[in-house]
This record gives sequence, C-alpha cells and structure tokens, in this order.
Amino acid sequence: MKITQAIFAGSSTRVAQKPARRLPEFAFIGRSNVGKSSLINMLTGNSKLAQTSSTPGKTKVVNHFLINDSWYLVDLPGYGYAKLPAKMRAELAEVIRQFIMESPELVMLFVLIDSRHDIGQVDLDFLSELGEHGIPFAIIFTKTDKMGPVALQQQIDRDCAILSQTWEELPPMLASSSLKRSGKEEILDYIYSILNSL
Repeated sequence: MKITQAIFAGSSTRVAQKPARRLPEFAFIGRSNVGKSSLINMLTGNSKLAQTSSTPGKTKVVNHFLINDSWYLVDLPGYGYAKLPAKMRAELAEVIRQFIMESPELVMLFVLIDSRHDIGQVDLDFLSELGEHGIPFAIIFTKTDKMGPVALQQQIDRDCAILSQTWEELPPMLASSSLKRSGKEEILDYIYSILNSL
C-alpha cells in the first residue's frame, strides 16, 4: 500500500471530540524520544505532518490524520514521562486511556519500542494493560539503523524472551528506521492486510 494523501483531520482529548467521519483507526504510541513523529512522517512521506521534538510530552492531544480518504492514522500522546509534573502525567494518561479503551473505530495500536535498549518496565506495564482489556496491538522496533543486523536480532530476541515471561503468544513485531526509511513497506502492507480483513 502507498499513502498518496495525508490530511490533518483534527485534534481531541476525548473520544466525543474525534472527527465526525467514522473510519478505521491505526494509532501510534510510545515513550519519550522513541521516534514516533519521525516514523509517522516517514510512513506518510510528509516530513512536517507530525511535529518532532526532543521535549517530552510535546503531543498532549490525540491527532487524527486522514489517509487516502479511507482510514485514520492516529498520533497519541506518549506514556511514561517521568520528568513531567505528576498532574500533567495523569492528564496525558487519561487522554490515552480514554481513547484506547473507548474508541470503537480503533483497529490496531502500534506500540513503538526503542531497539537500542531492553524493553522497559513502563512498556511492559502498558502492554499488560492492553492485554487485560483485549486491545489489539503490534510492536514496532524503532531506530534500527543505530545497530548492526546481528546486534539488532540479539536485542529483539532478548525483548521476546522478556515478553515471553508474561505472554503466551507474542504480538506481531515490525522493525523500522526513519533515517534509512526501512520498514515502511512492511508496516503499510500490514495495515493494508488488516483493512482488507475488515
């Protein structure tokens, strides 16, 4: 699948404020500096679509982007920002939870994990909550250009081993590098396969 059109459709903090047109939603989320905005911009071929920033908590709302006039790419606020004030962390957590748990159009949540590090406890806790509520998700390992292929596979294997301690069946996993533009076709083809199955 190729993205030929990506249009900003609106921002919200509650499900009731979402764009009125109901279409399948594919949402992206991750921790601070995981490369979420860069990945979204790479997938859509628009370097200015999602705002990139080194400041934690830059995204404070749910942003909908209409893709090919047929589905939404959703940019969610990040989770696990330890440096943010407690009140702001709680507010962001509520925005995320409300969308994930209550949006009937959410088809798939892509959880971004930095491939350079072992999957963290904050990530594990977040994934566990998704599992408890039956939220469909896939993992995208980001920044894979920072590692050689052998080291990358070893890291993914370690993360799989960590996940296997609590998950009987591992989620779908994809790998990407916004810098090298790798993983784009695989991610878009995965989305396309889901759209075709709806």
